[in-house]
This record gives sequence, structure tokens and C-alpha cells, in this order.
Amino acid sequence: MAIERELKLALPGDLPASRVNALIAHLDRLPGAEARGERHLVNRYFDTPDLALARAKAALRLRFVARDGHPGQWLQTLKSVGEARNGLHVRHEWEQAVHGEALELGPLIAACDMPATAALLRDEGTRVVAQFETNFVRRLWRYIAGDGTAVEIAFDRGEVAVEAAGVRHTEPLMEVELELLDAPDDDRSAQGERILNALAQDLRTVLPELHADDVSKAQRGYRLRQKVLGG
Repeated sequence: MAIERELKLALPGDLPASRVNALIAHLDRLPGAEARGERHLVNRYFDTPDLALARAKAALRLRFVARDGHPGQWLQTLKSVGEARNGLHVRHEWEQAVHGEALELGPLIAACDMPATAALLRDEGTRVVAQFETNFVRRLWRYIAGDGTAVEIAFDRGEVAVEAAGVRHTEPLMEVELELLDAPDDDRSAQGERILNALAQDLRTVLPELHADDVSKAQRGYRLRQKVLGG
């Protein structure tokens, strides 16, 4: 099991291209940051018809990752109960490669070491169906602080989508995610979180529109689903 710690910063979906370019240029010049290129991510979120996973604050995702010059890869991810405060998201996460465009729940259940979450997926897994998608281009940087703390900086730009009665309904998605990858002493002193917040403040000097966001991409999808389907 991994504990995911990331600071999420949202931007208006209609942000002008010049402002986006200013952010990218700032990150390209940021001392300690190394550009890691772009990825195209297609994400399908699954739940039961009565949204049993959402009620248990769990998220089940199938993701295709593509980048230039490399074959794409399918990944399945389970995220369980966590917390979000002032944009900082802390969650349990299990991620595995799969052979193709389909969930492989057996290995995911076996890997999940939270009994309640594993039982939920075991009991409800046969009923899950795709509920919505998030599709976006992710631009990446790896940042290393002076004490060795490693952070992945991701700029995501795309859409959340729900299909109903043959019509695709979308909302824009634009976010910056600062994910703590590694920190001395497993971040027991919370220095890693302080570095995430310092990075966020630095980015706000370029784009004051950036604001901490406690809403995950999965929650955005469920909200759009409710708006479109009414439940």
C-alpha cells in the first residue's frame, strides 16, 4: 500500500493561453526542477449502479497512459478513504499494470491491505461499470529540494466527461498537482508538506488564480454525473 500525499491547485478552465504559457515557462526555469515531458491520460472511473464505492469514499480507475515514442500502458488504481484539507490530499492507493482495456480485480483485491476496502471490492466488483471519464494532457517536472525531498509537479489540462443517451457532456479541467514522492525520515517532521506549500506559494507569484482545491478528479466526475443524470 502507498500513501499518496499531494497538494492540488485548481485553475479556471477558461484561463488564457498566455497565462498557461507563463506558468509552463516558470516551471521550466525553476531551480531544482527537471522537465519530464508530456503524457496523455485517458481515465475511466467505475462504480456500481447505486454508487457503492462512492458512498464508501473509494475510487476505482482504469487509466491509459500514452507518450510519444513509447507504447501506451493500461493501469488500474484503487484509492480508499482519505482526507483533503486546504488542497492537501492524503489517501491510500494501490496501482497495478493490467494486460489490456479491462479491470483485473483479483490482483487488486489481493494487493489491498485495508480489509474493509478489499471486502467492498470483493462483494461489489462484479457490478461495477464505467460511470465517467477524465481525459487530459499532463506535463511533468521532477523537483528536488535542497534536503533531498522529491516532488512531482504535474500540470493537467483537459476535461471531465459523462455520456448519457448518446450525448457526451463535458466540463473543463485545469489543475496543478504537487505530489510528495520522497522525503527524509518518511516526512515524520512534515518538512515535505512544508515544501509542497512553499512550491504552491511560488507558483502563485506567477498565477495568483491558483487556489487550493479539496475536490478530487473523481469527485468532479461524480458531480458532473449527478448534474447530467440527476442522481
